[in-house]
Amino acid sequence: MTPSPGQRLRDLWARGPVAIPGVFNPLTARLAEQVGFRAVYLSGGALSASNGVPDIGLLSVSEFVQAAQLTAQATTLPLLCDADTGFGESLNVERTVRLFEAAGVAGIHLEDQVMPKRCGHLAGKTIVEAEAMAAKVRAAVAARRDPRFVVMARTDARSVTGFDDAVRRAKLYLDAGADAIFPEALETTDEFARFAREVKAPLLANMTEFGKSPNLDVATLGAIGYAMVLFPLTAFRVAMKAAEEALRNLHATGHQRDLLPRMQTRAELYELLDYPGYE
Repeated sequence: MTPSPGQRLRDLWARGPVAIPGVFNPLTARLAEQVGFRAVYLSGGALSASNGVPDIGLLSVSEFVQAAQLTAQATTLPLLCDADTGFGESLNVERTVRLFEAAGVAGIHLEDQVMPKRCGHLAGKTIVEAEAMAAKVRAAVAARRDPRFVVMARTDARSVTGFDDAVRRAKLYLDAGADAIFPEALETTDEFARFAREVKAPLLANMTEFGKSPNLDVATLGAIGYAMVLFPLTAFRVAMKAAEEALRNLHATGHQRDLLPRMQTRAELYELLDYPGYE
């Protein structure tokens, strides 16, 4: 029997550390699989930005789930999804879990921010009471049909109420049934190491760029106790910069000839799409 997506993600982190790149559309997910990654991630920040809005909870659960379903269908890799705050209170979280699970993803992470949420590396965040988040975790765990579907709890407490409260909350969320913990916006290598010493669970390290956390490599984070290392916007940021430079060049010159060596060729695209298979 083929293992479920959630089981495959669990198997990966058990052998960790596993690098998980953010993919901003289904074709990028397929490309990540082609180059050798073993799991992929759908970022709420990338999804929001791709739709031309900031990451402040403006997109609906339906928009998230549609993107998740299309991405999961494009790759055989397990897909971890950002589910923001669960799109409401505990009853909403139950529906959120069922929708994401039906979309074919491996799991989701829920965060303990107040709606409207903010990017985890910006100032001005507000977090809910720890017990309110624990109730969401319990609701998520109870709602899943596959017991291996991953319910990960993210805490944003480090930047709001401090490191010790982030540790306290992580332990409370584990007691509520969370399968893994995502401590957002830790600020030093020592904090990453200390968190791993104090919270005994599968941990995810977020290596987003230009934020509060140092950009550490996968081997270093694995050595100090992290099972998963997330790169949520790396490909998106590089792609957007490349698109900006290409558009500026095209606007200035009136032709694309100088850009041809920097392009994915038609043959490469068709290979990635398995175009011959459709013929």
